[in-house]
Amino acid sequence: MPDRPCDLRVLILGGTTEARRLADALAAEAPHTHVTTSLAGRVANPATPAAGDLRVGGFGGPGALAAWLAAHRIDVLVDATHPFAATISAHAAEAAAASGTDHFALRRPGWPADPRDRRHPARSLADAAALLPALGAERVFLTTGRQGLAAFAGPELDGLHFLVRTVEPPEPPLPRDIRLLLDRGPYTLEGERALLAGHRIDVLVTKDSGGAATEAKLVAARALGLPVVMIERPPPPEGVPEVPDVPAALARLGVSRGAADTCP
Repeated sequence: MPDRPCDLRVLILGGTTEARRLADALAAEAPHTHVTTSLAGRVANPATPAAGDLRVGGFGGPGALAAWLAAHRIDVLVDATHPFAATISAHAAEAAAASGTDHFALRRPGWPADPRDRRHPARSLADAAALLPALGAERVFLTTGRQGLAAFAGPELDGLHFLVRTVEPPEPPLPRDIRLLLDRGPYTLEGERALLAGHRIDVLVTKDSGGAATEAKLVAARALGLPVVMIERPPPPEGVPEVPDVPAALARLGVSRGAADTCP
C-alpha cells in the first residue's frame, strides 16, 4: 500500500450505506485519493455516493475482477457489500489474492440480542420457512429481500398470510397469500409498530443484516412480544480482515478524520 492516502487507488464494492459513507468520507478527508464504487446493478434506482467514480454491473467472476484490479492499478479493494452477499465476497477475496491487491471487508455488526427478544435462529430461508408452523404463525411479516421468496411458497405454508416488504417487486414463485409493500428504509419505531399492529402480524422473519436503518422492526417486535425468526449470516471468506464501521475503514486506509490534506 502507498505511504500516503493521496497515492491510493481504492475500489469499493458497494450497495450499502457504509459503502456510500466511506466514498464520501474519503472525498472529504483525502481528496487526492482515487475512489471507484462498484454496484452490482440489481436495483433499478440505487442510492449512490456523492463522490468518486461509479461503476455499475458485475465483473464476470473472480478472474475478470482480478484483471480489472490489475488494469486499473487498484491498491486497496474494500468489500462493503451486504453481509449476505456471500458470492460477491468470495469472488472479491479470490480476486484480491490472485492480483496481489490489499483487501479488507467493511462489515457492520449484526444486531445484538436483547433478553426480551423472542429470537429463533435459522441457518437459511428454507430453515426459517420450516419454523413458521411450529411457531403457530398465521400472519408473517417477511423482510428478507426480494430474492429467495420461493422458500415460503410451498404448500405447507398455504394457510399463512405474508406481508412482504422489498425495495423492488420480487419475481415468482411467491407465497400464495401475499401482500406486497414496496418501501426503502430507514424506518421509524412508531411506523414499524403501527405496521405490525395494523396488519395483525404475529411473526417477523428477517436476516441479521445489522445497521440502524432497519433495526426499528426488531424493537417494535420486542415491544409487542412477537417472535422473530432471525436468519444467520453466511460465514465470511477465510482470512479476510474485517472492520465494523467507516472510521475503522479510514484508519486502515491511513486516513485520519479531520486531518489536513498534505498531498501536493
